[in-house]
Amino acid sequence: MTLTADLDLSQIPFWGLPQAERAEAFRRLRQMDHPVFMREQVVPFVGGGPGFYALVRHADVIEASRNAAVFSSEPCSNSIPDMPRWLSQYFGSMINMDDPRHAQLRRIVSRAFTPRILSKMEEDLARAAAEIVDKAIEDGPGDFVAQVAARLPVRVICDMMGIPPESHDMVLQNTNIILGNTDPEYTGVAPDLTRRNVAKGLAKLMRAGYSLNRLAARLGDERRKRPTGDLVSLLVNGEERLTPQQLGSFFILLVVAGSETTRNAIAHGLKLFTDHTDQRAILMNNFEGHIVSACDEIIRYATPVIQFRRTLTQDHEMNGTRYKKGDKVLLFYNSANRDEAVFSDPDAFDITRDPNPHVGFGGPGPHYCLGAHLARREMTVMFRELYTRLPHIKSVGEPDYLLSNFINGIKHMRYTF
Repeated sequence: MTLTADLDLSQIPFWGLPQAERAEAFRRLRQMDHPVFMREQVVPFVGGGPGFYALVRHADVIEASRNAAVFSSEPCSNSIPDMPRWLSQYFGSMINMDDPRHAQLRRIVSRAFTPRILSKMEEDLARAAAEIVDKAIEDGPGDFVAQVAARLPVRVICDMMGIPPESHDMVLQNTNIILGNTDPEYTGVAPDLTRRNVAKGLAKLMRAGYSLNRLAARLGDERRKRPTGDLVSLLVNGEERLTPQQLGSFFILLVVAGSETTRNAIAHGLKLFTDHTDQRAILMNNFEGHIVSACDEIIRYATPVIQFRRTLTQDHEMNGTRYKKGDKVLLFYNSANRDEAVFSDPDAFDITRDPNPHVGFGGPGPHYCLGAHLARREMTVMFRELYTRLPHIKSVGEPDYLLSNFINGIKHMRYTF
């Protein structure tokens, strides 16, 4: 079939459309008989391929996620084109691997996310949230993302890794560049694919990856000599340990996935509770009783991570569509989370929704988000602090959204209390 411009997910301008228009485009795609094949843009210095199938239904995303032997994360899951070697040295983390390599690395890094360690972090999380709100009150309302939403996740991740406070802003700035690599605010160039603009954007991306990688490498060297008990010490010592390259890639994955996505969930959450005063009232009437389900509904409704890629390892048939070995598919979590076949009234924001089988942390299978429980805890302590101390807090106007086909991000959002 021939796609109209408002349905062509391969084009960057599509991702600059208003959120409601994009949601309507995905609704139309879900109504089609089969997943649509979309031509892939060729990126200078990176390359491209023939295209990808857009998996937009909940059932397809679930099945592909479970069947990792057929729907592979290799050679690349976080980029539509295959990632060249000079990029993968920084961004070729375990999310771009299949078992057994993926399982081995996940086993090592999962030490940071055990229930015992997360439970011990509870007091630190509450103290950090209180200090962030203290500072916001002192400074007065301005940009909610810069003052509040971005602060807690990056602090948590840096504290886990043992990164000193004076480096936190550098970490945040570089993660913005990595995830905002198609947004002019972070690249400094227009979001087109001219060789000049792509070269500038890639150079900035490489510098960001190099800076974070070097920070992790220095930290790893120090902890090998003098372990302190932080996460880096656990990862570079013991029988199973990360190599310097693996540590650098994992650190970039952790700060990008662990800080950027949670900050966007917090920002979207304030916007949603501002727009849906009935849901805010339900939460305020029984915060502890509703906050867990509220976090999941924010994740479902906003879906901070829009999509990941998989590549077919063999010919395969799924839901009436025949795929060939080597085909690319994109798992559109944002669309699966609005699937009418699974969610009643999917465009409604309902914090009492039960059940809520969203795929906002990825589908079931080996790549389900390792930090899902930590993300929920961070959202809980931040909203508890905000609504306890600033019960009238609300967003003002329309947020400034990130131009990205990967992250449903909010760059800036005015607020008042």
